[in-house]
Amino acid sequence: MSAFLTDPNHAAPAAGQRLPPDLPLLTVENLSYLYAPGKGFQGVSFELYPGEVLGIVGESGSGKTTLLKSLSARLTPQQGSIHYFDGEASRDLYAMSESDRRRLLRTEWGVVHQHPMDGLRAGVSAGGNIGERLMAVGQRHYGDIRAQAARWLEDVEIPARRIDDMPTTFSGGMQQRLQIARNLVTHPRLVFMDEPTGGLDVSVQARLLDLLRSLVVELKLAVVIVTHDLGVARLLAHRLIVMQQGRVVESGLTDRVLDDPHHPYTQLLVSSVLQN
Repeated sequence: MSAFLTDPNHAAPAAGQRLPPDLPLLTVENLSYLYAPGKGFQGVSFELYPGEVLGIVGESGSGKTTLLKSLSARLTPQQGSIHYFDGEASRDLYAMSESDRRRLLRTEWGVVHQHPMDGLRAGVSAGGNIGERLMAVGQRHYGDIRAQAARWLEDVEIPARRIDDMPTTFSGGMQQRLQIARNLVTHPRLVFMDEPTGGLDVSVQARLLDLLRSLVVELKLAVVIVTHDLGVARLLAHRLIVMQQGRVVESGLTDRVLDDPHHPYTQLLVSSVLQN
């Protein structure tokens, strides 16, 4: 497992520099974004490797969702840098053009929103929602696109016969599974998830978590997942960062952080779960 950056003199590779394949997929250096006093995040640094799941945990208002938006090219940070290794070179995310960042989000990256309709097109069928991502990576054969969409619906436990139904006719759990299928159909290298089980009842959450865990392993995805649920973090994440009031107060391997928390705030989070 990778370790968080501790050397303040460590610099990310220059944009365009060739890298060996065992270097980080994402390198985040001293990232900050404050939109009001005490609101946002500051001084965040970490590395994410291919196939690794990083959990970001903390109470509401700790800055974790704002951080996720900056990591996923949807909110320009005020300070720091993010370098993405695209398989050939390290690229400075915010030195890229906006159109290149949008292309990344359509092809090599995915974003799973807490509210699934934020990541789906309400006026497009279930199959069309999946097919749009395939067209973004150059596929044009209607029959092939429809067949792949049907397979992915089955893979996320949605009957293929519902391929022409609108997502607004689906339950919340089905909408979330459809959003996951839409994001993963192009086999992205990196996926950002914001509270993917939020708002779902316990039985639906359990099925969705089993599905996510299987897909992460099978597709060898790198994932950054924001959650307030330490059970979700333990099940999915290899490593955790714990945020309080916009700062990372603890980080490390998930089992170590949750079983032997060092920071008083992490101890409070863990004890509150044990008491419930």
